[in-house]
Amino acid sequence: MLILRKKFFRQTASMSVAPLLYLIAFGLGMGQGVSIGGHTYMEFLIPGLVAMSSMTQAFAIAGEINIARFYWRIFEEFQAAPIRNIAYVTGEVLAGMTRALLSVGVILLIGLISGVVLHYGAFFWVAVLLNSFVFSSLAVCLAMLVASHADQALLTNFFITPMAFLGGTFFPVDRMPPWAQSVLNFLPLTHAAHAIRGSAFQQPAEPYPYLLLAGIGTVLFVLAFWCVNRAKE
Repeated sequence: MLILRKKFFRQTASMSVAPLLYLIAFGLGMGQGVSIGGHTYMEFLIPGLVAMSSMTQAFAIAGEINIARFYWRIFEEFQAAPIRNIAYVTGEVLAGMTRALLSVGVILLIGLISGVVLHYGAFFWVAVLLNSFVFSSLAVCLAMLVASHADQALLTNFFITPMAFLGGTFFPVDRMPPWAQSVLNFLPLTHAAHAIRGSAFQQPAEPYPYLLLAGIGTVLFVLAFWCVNRAKE
């Protein structure tokens, strides 16, 4: 939080660029006159951007961990300090979740300025928190496994970026061919986008996406702790 306070405006400015571009290109450009399930495309897009941004910003903590490991050598300081590994993992995961919540706030503000008014109740925020928990834990886990900062960028390009576009963020998954739906249902972001969008549209909450995200996040958190225990400089 101390670091975030010092670069708060730079972080929020950088987090607002991509959502603005997506809203202009997809919402105002391609989505004019498009209706999905009785909602405008802008109303459909905002929850998708919330799911995508909370994923990418939570996972971005991996880049900061890599810099701390390979360039600043701060991870050695953590290993030598009287800090338990579970505290380190929890701190990094919470840092990623904080970044995710900040990015969600930026998107909701942009949506409000654009005239999009949705319902942001308790289930909405629970879905956002679970989504960011999943990808923050994944980020810590993978950051301990990669051998260089370039390897981390490779993982982002091959897994996170495709998931950001295919996980039900910009289009309904149920409009894809059955075989594609089966593949996309393996992506955590697909279920996160479904839960976030459903709560924003005030649809009855389905327990399955929430339980699935909680289960995946717990497993990844345990794996992150195990990876930190095994990490060697």
